[in-house]
Amino acid sequence: MSQKARITKIRKILKNTYPDVKTQLNYRNPFELLVATILSAQCTDKQVNAVTETLFKQLKTPNDFAGAPLEIIEELIRPTGYFRNKARSIKNCAKVITEKYKGQVPARLEELVNLPGVGRKTANVVLGAAFGIPGIVVDTHVARISKRLGLTANNDPVKIEFDLMEVIPQKEWSDFSLWLIYFGRAICKARKPACPACPFYDLCDYPDKDKIFSEH
Repeated sequence: MSQKARITKIRKILKNTYPDVKTQLNYRNPFELLVATILSAQCTDKQVNAVTETLFKQLKTPNDFAGAPLEIIEELIRPTGYFRNKARSIKNCAKVITEKYKGQVPARLEELVNLPGVGRKTANVVLGAAFGIPGIVVDTHVARISKRLGLTANNDPVKIEFDLMEVIPQKEWSDFSLWLIYFGRAICKARKPACPACPFYDLCDYPDKDKIFSEH
């Protein structure tokens, strides 16, 4: 099987397995999604949603966040971990959005990645979910599974992103990332992947899969 045919089969299986995918973060507008995505670093979506339920009742707009004392933001987001750095990033990000973009989150990658605390991963989440602009989101699941499936040989998230952009149709970029995230949470886990139940067993380059299979 050619690499192109192999990737087509992978995409088809993922799409059929997860026909309706969307970010698990709760949000009502692009700014709330931006804040939630910053908070999601080293934190579960479930925990972020629990925090933002209260956070967005007290601080509703970029102007609210920009004007709030740093200590208040820190206390509100403390359960997400790394709360001091996250609070500083969110407050500074809100200032730039308020002053430079009149309170509106920009819808261009080049502008998003220049906001404090916003990298390509966060920018692509916001572009895809809030603006419908496809982007490859490389989180730990996407990075891990892309390597196991032989779609990339790189470890750097940006290099992985560009590798995937070359082989996945642009219209599927956002969905493909979510497919891998869903798949990583359910089957292709970091420490104990469920290789015997994996639909990609014959397509996967993961060297330990035979050992895992034999243990079942």
